Amino acid sequence: MRTRLRAAIGLFTGLLLCLTPQATAAPEPAHQPTDTVRRTAPEVPAAKPAAADPAYKILVFSRTAGFRHSSIDEGISALRALGSANNFTVDASEDPQVFTTGNLGQYKAVVFLSTTGDVLGDAQQTAFQQYINGGGGYVGIHAAADTEYNWPFYEGLAGALFHSHPAVQSATVRVEDRAHDATAHLGATWQRTDEWYNYRTNPRTTAHVLASLDESSYSGGNMSGDHPIAWCKDYQGGRAFYTGGGHTEESYGDTAFRRHLLGGIRWAAGMTEADCRPENGYTALFDGSSTSGWRQAGPGGFTLTDGSLSSYGGLGLLWYAAKEFTGSYSLKLDWKAAGDDNSGVFLGFPASDDPWSAVNNGYEIQIDATDTPDRTTGAVYGFRSADLAARDAALNPPGEWNTYELRVTGERLEVFLNGRKINDFTNTDPARSLQQGYIGIQNHGDGDDVSFRNIRIDADGGTTPPVPVPGAVRGVNGKCLDVAGGATGDGTQVQLWTCNGTAAQTWTVGTDGTVRALGKCLDVSGGGAADGTKVQLWTCNGTGAQKWAPQPDGTVRNPQSGKCLDASGGTWNDGTPVHLWTCHTGPNQKWALPS
Repeated sequence: MRTRLRAAIGLFTGLLLCLTPQATAAPEPAHQPTDTVRRTAPEVPAAKPAAADPAYKILVFSRTAGFRHSSIDEGISALRALGSANNFTVDASEDPQVFTTGNLGQYKAVVFLSTTGDVLGDAQQTAFQQYINGGGGYVGIHAAADTEYNWPFYEGLAGALFHSHPAVQSATVRVEDRAHDATAHLGATWQRTDEWYNYRTNPRTTAHVLASLDESSYSGGNMSGDHPIAWCKDYQGGRAFYTGGGHTEESYGDTAFRRHLLGGIRWAAGMTEADCRPENGYTALFDGSSTSGWRQAGPGGFTLTDGSLSSYGGLGLLWYAAKEFTGSYSLKLDWKAAGDDNSGVFLGFPASDDPWSAVNNGYEIQIDATDTPDRTTGAVYGFRSADLAARDAALNPPGEWNTYELRVTGERLEVFLNGRKINDFTNTDPARSLQQGYIGIQNHGDGDDVSFRNIRIDADGGTTPPVPVPGAVRGVNGKCLDVAGGATGDGTQVQLWTCNGTAAQTWTVGTDGTVRALGKCLDVSGGGAADGTKVQLWTCNGTGAQKWAPQPDGTVRNPQSGKCLDASGGTWNDGTPVHLWTCHTGPNQKWALPS
């Protein structure tokens, strides 16, 4: 699990306390006209990330077993220049022998720069898959999608494989996500010249699309009008970013494209966070151009600049008056604080041009990373603190964009920050309800500079599950689920062992029901169902022998057999094997999974 804390937030000395009924009450603000949004000229994109990253290394791999792009040398030079300016070191190689477990471990990300054909042997594939399973990062550039057609793991990692391409020409790129560090510097559209790949499949269902092509703006697109061209995804314990750009030599001298690559590298390397879950079914409430349907309550307001709403003055609230939301829904929005600033998102309040009505009758999901636990970023203000360790691991520092998902199911509110769940709150106050009310964003006061982008809602409750996070599976006596000897051969025994943080104890609970370590799956030997059947490591194959279902009582059940993951015997020392056994909820069947 990546747990890089955003230390930058602790450097700010000011502490702005949110004005709520628990604090000194301010006079009731005067009602404001419906539209107080100011419009200004677009901002100039930043050339570098807002905060310095710790030093790290990446591997750039550019071996070709098919067509070789003449732009590879320019690509390597551009990546080296980006590294010099942004605190990472580039090792470039075309030797597949660099793909060993020991060597790959020094890199935060591996870049496949216009590779083509079968570029890795079986041993190198195994090492790379283990690297990704252990939390490594992948960046695919252009012909990385024209690579390893016969390796299903790689196809899933890349997101889609090459089908064909028309001639090099100018096209309009639609930027779908302006919060991810690879695309936050771009406008809503991006006009550029490149060789625009068509792909064999559409990655939208398995990856989060950052940008897509307007097929009406050029000739030769064949993806029926839905043509992703850059995307990201969390994949089997690691991170994967791909961009279809980069065919031409000129691409690597293009400032905007270089910044696009930098953002992809930073995210894959774990230097910045983003919500890279697939996203479908959302409707825009604020798309960056129009505030139709929104209404300002109280003093101050928001300035509309470059597709973002930035707060000024207050205490006020910009609320979506066009519709009241009832039942279950998922609200997503992107936000950025300039420094130690204060704002929040309100849910479940009645229609009113008095911002205190939202404070007194709704719930605020706070934005203010240095406030007290029940009033800090991710908290349900005054009611429930966020999981601060999870919040700190997911939070980007001031100057970088973050994404909230606020998922309402009845009276339950789940808060996700950059795809990671950080709060789970259930309303029990009969005077308030999450199932009915309006939504709004707060302008807290003078000096509080918080911006919002891409506010969207799925009234059917959302379609994006939490991102699987690798970590330890803890069992009886505080010991960890462990692959014996760290071996990867099919049939290796899985056992209990003192927790040590190694890859042999790093498991990812997948959304497909698998539990994976070292690139392989937790498996019931022979798909058996008898008490005492061996539980082992085995090549992932999608069968019922490799499906596991965590239960509310802490057990982990294999649905095919109806039996539970069990630590054998009654002493449970280092080396105790795990096996299948009839479920009885004893201590040797209770497991704490990574989350």
